[in-house]
Amino acid sequence: MRYTAIFLGFGVSIIMFLAATKPSIEVNSAEKDKVLMQAILSGLGQMHYKPIDVDDEFSKRVFDLYIDQLDGLKLFFLQEDIDKLRKYENKIDDEVSMSSFEFFDEATSIVESRKLEVQELYKEILAEPFDFKKDEKINLNYEKRTYATTAAERKENWRKRMKYRVLSSYVSKYNKQEKAKENKEEDLEIKSNVELEKEAREKELKNNDDWFKRMAELDHRDHVSGYFNAITSAFDPHTNYLAPKKKDNFDIQMSGRLEGIGARLQRSDDEIKVVYIVPGSASWRQKELEVDDIIIKVAQGKDEAVDVSSMRLDDAVVLIRGKKGTEVRLTVKKVDGSTKIIPITRDIVVMDESYAKSAILDYEKNGKKIGFINLPKFYADFTKTGGRYCASDVRAEVEKLKKENVDGMILDLRNNGGGSLNDVVKMSGLFIDEGPIVQVKYKGKEPKLLKDNQVGAVYDGPLVIMVNQGSASASEIMAAAMQDYNRAVIVGSNTFGKGTVQRFLDLDKAVSSFDELKPLGSVKLTTQKFYRIDGNTTQLEGVAPDIILPDRYRYIETGEKEHDYPLGSDKIAKADYDMDNSVKNLSAIVSASKQRTAVNPIFQKIDAHAKEVKEERDNPFNSLNFEKFLQEEKETKVRADSYEEMFHDIDGLNISNLGADMEYIQQDSTRIARFDDWHKDLLSDVYLEETLNIMTDLINQ
Repeated sequence: MRYTAIFLGFGVSIIMFLAATKPSIEVNSAEKDKVLMQAILSGLGQMHYKPIDVDDEFSKRVFDLYIDQLDGLKLFFLQEDIDKLRKYENKIDDEVSMSSFEFFDEATSIVESRKLEVQELYKEILAEPFDFKKDEKINLNYEKRTYATTAAERKENWRKRMKYRVLSSYVSKYNKQEKAKENKEEDLEIKSNVELEKEAREKELKNNDDWFKRMAELDHRDHVSGYFNAITSAFDPHTNYLAPKKKDNFDIQMSGRLEGIGARLQRSDDEIKVVYIVPGSASWRQKELEVDDIIIKVAQGKDEAVDVSSMRLDDAVVLIRGKKGTEVRLTVKKVDGSTKIIPITRDIVVMDESYAKSAILDYEKNGKKIGFINLPKFYADFTKTGGRYCASDVRAEVEKLKKENVDGMILDLRNNGGGSLNDVVKMSGLFIDEGPIVQVKYKGKEPKLLKDNQVGAVYDGPLVIMVNQGSASASEIMAAAMQDYNRAVIVGSNTFGKGTVQRFLDLDKAVSSFDELKPLGSVKLTTQKFYRIDGNTTQLEGVAPDIILPDRYRYIETGEKEHDYPLGSDKIAKADYDMDNSVKNLSAIVSASKQRTAVNPIFQKIDAHAKEVKEERDNPFNSLNFEKFLQEEKETKVRADSYEEMFHDIDGLNISNLGADMEYIQQDSTRIARFDDWHKDLLSDVYLEETLNIMTDLINQ
């Protein structure tokens, strides 16, 4: 309710401000930009957890963020352009306060003109063969590059960039041909090195043509959305402006469902091509639309068809998506060249690969049956359209596993970037009796405890949670709560370190007038920080597992600390809670795992590989000489093959689907294949193998 009040207050303040400055508005982009600017700034000032002053420091942040957004790879701007734009470095705060866009206009104009210059450059560079006998290097770490001081220096940078990319493609073709020769493939067409190099250049020319065409399709709304994102990101990295289409896509990703035809599209060679049909979707059931069909026109029911052949992909997608029960008619060109009109009645499309799923792990080494739950993200249907919620789904998986009489459960939160705060609180409650899960703090307010009020745990047996650097936000809340209660053993690597909560501000609702300018989009902004129930924060710190396993990124800095302008780390008072004490001999379990991993040859190789990753990060120079590059490629391949080959199937592990899931899984062949692939990946997962050993110790404690 408190948040609703903030929404209402924010809406009133914006209306008053805009009415005072512009009582009558003309429908054009310039006026819409001004309305958006003030709406965003007002929302950030009132609702952000730690709003920053709109001053010279803010101005410098926006300057750097937008310049980086326009040309982060330092491919287009010259140093003189940056020097020219420096006059705005301390003035952007004044501009945004007056709804002025001088910096945005000039910076965008300069980079667009520079792109036109470069477009001629790469064509000129790729017109002639490269000299791969010359001994020179390229710096692949763009963060350590500087802007070219002259047009000649920029051309040289592009020459090296093109040479590196062509050389990579050329060597790939060369190696493939050499391998085919060794295997004495009868249908092999032997090509000279000159021909292979030419093919590589032609491929790179096409790649750049496609890239520049996609950039040219960006319009004013795309550019200004990027500028608004530079403004919002100056507050913190998770505060962003989302144009209407991007907000729709966010909702789809969070809910795992959309209303449409169930086809994945891609723009290729100036055509919109079907690249995937979602099993069980409207297109799948209708059976006429096929992979590789080219969509030419789109009609809403019996209305006149709209030509989408030259349309931006996201604009075409808007026409194809629609409400359940409505009809869309697609005019498509088939692979055989024929044209066909395909009517499809839209329906709910469920992307079930993003949902929780479970398996039974029969581990002969301990003679136990272990339940394994994988949760890719903390999804929730924010649109309230009858979609799924991860808390209820995981509860269902837990109940099914209990009926299978498992001896323990593993919850895999690796690479789970977070999601719904409400769902992580409910989900944590499945594993404890009752009590606080997380402390949440609004700006200037006392921390609020979010509790599990349901008496009794759904599952109170042995529990292990797997995490890594990709486990963020809600995943960290879950892992931290179970660690603070001593309810589970946390295994893996230090988590991401995101200790902030975001909410959406619908700008259409916040600004109740100016309907002619809508839709305006939304702002995802940081309104809270969360803290562990022991009073510590996960912000920047992450969650340190009870048992740390070697991983390939252990020697480089990752996570929240890598972002620009993250909120700081602090501490609050400990909440009142009782330790669960499900894990009684944690020190002994940790010690046993350390002894195993210390002598495990796979973990030793992972550690050695992690050091190589660190060395490559610190020395980002690659040779542009064919012989040296070829040798480097061979050495890299040997290391990569050695790394991949060291993984093997876990001895004595059998993985099976739950009996309750078999009917659902066997409904279509692609779903069967996805579950089979998942099981194969788990079978060679060295982290799962050690987690099973840890589970054995936990069961036997």
